[in-house]
Amino acid sequence: MFANQLGFLRRSQQLTQEQLADKLGVTKQSVSNWENGNIMPSVEMLEKIADYFNVSVDYLLGRNVFEQDSLSVIDVTGLTADEISHIKLLVDDLREHKI
Repeated sequence: MFANQLGFLRRSQQLTQEQLADKLGVTKQSVSNWENGNIMPSVEMLEKIADYFNVSVDYLLGRNVFEQDSLSVIDVTGLTADEISHIKLLVDDLREHKI
């Protein structure tokens, strides 16, 4: 489940494996191995990945998927960088004006 979740999150942010590796301070090979299900990251790295994507470790491990899918992840695959930027602004605006 982790492999699928990580791949989905990376693609939804329009990141290559190399770009994600750079952001996490690991090699592209590590990201590739995680996404292929060959190895699992350490607990510390799971936390770092969860923090980067603003999801829970439970989400990364496939637990409590319904809540995270419906509340925290927006699939932006196929959208331009400008369109994604607009969505981020809308989400930030909604957070600021939450009653």
